[in-house]
Amino acid sequence: MDFKIRKDRKPQGARKLAEERAAYFQLMQQGMSNPQACRVLGIHRRTGQRWRNGRNASGKDKAAPPIRAVVPPSMSSRYLHEADRIHIADRLRERATIRTIAAELGRSPSTVSREIRRNRHPISGQYRPFAAQARADGRRPRPKPGKIAFNPELRKAIQDGLDELWSPEQICHALRAQFPDRPEMHVAHETIYQALYIQGRGEVRRELAGALRTGRACRKPRRRPDCRRPRFIDPMVMISERPAEAEDRAIPGHWEGDRATRSRTNLSGLTDWRGG
Repeated sequence: MDFKIRKDRKPQGARKLAEERAAYFQLMQQGMSNPQACRVLGIHRRTGQRWRNGRNASGKDKAAPPIRAVVPPSMSSRYLHEADRIHIADRLRERATIRTIAAELGRSPSTVSREIRRNRHPISGQYRPFAAQARADGRRPRPKPGKIAFNPELRKAIQDGLDELWSPEQICHALRAQFPDRPEMHVAHETIYQALYIQGRGEVRRELAGALRTGRACRKPRRRPDCRRPRFIDPMVMISERPAEAEDRAIPGHWEGDRATRSRTNLSGLTDWRGG
């Protein structure tokens, strides 16, 4: 962060604090609390609270939005709640293992491990439950911008691979091998397929859809299991429901066997006919 604390601590007014305000937002995104960020920048904590929580229009002062948009809490049991994150933070301070915490919450150990890895403090590495809840709420809104659209280098690498008639799977493996230490250059093959087939996005040139090995310019939808076509047109007849004349095998066509058996039967009939 290219910011220097000003030596003059006199009140500067709202217009003079533009640099401090931008630096305050950057520190908050890094996971600092309001008192810590205000102490670093040399501003009053109430000023930071107004910047963080926003304010309504009053007199000459215009309304200012908060740092993070208010997102309704998730009520689905699929996601971790704020109480779950507080429990994780408390148990981590007690040096409990991840498997123990997961068993207490009724979750998978990978869920707890992924939660700690994604939402911990990016600098100190400490897990703070309220900051983790704020990060999770910030990632939840949909739709999200595409990864290919905001990375020209990644888009060019994918287009070069398609020009070489590589499949999206080959392109993904090549990117990981070529840029092992750059996660921003890693992409899943499904992301490439969506960038090709979604119209009007401009993430990858539309004419490159013909470079796919299938040669299709539009994606073939997959039917749901209840909408699949049956293998046979006629309904299946159980062997217990076959007609009675099939038991004595007196009518041609009721015999069962392979081609070799039928050939031997025909040859034996021909021998008997000649002998007679």
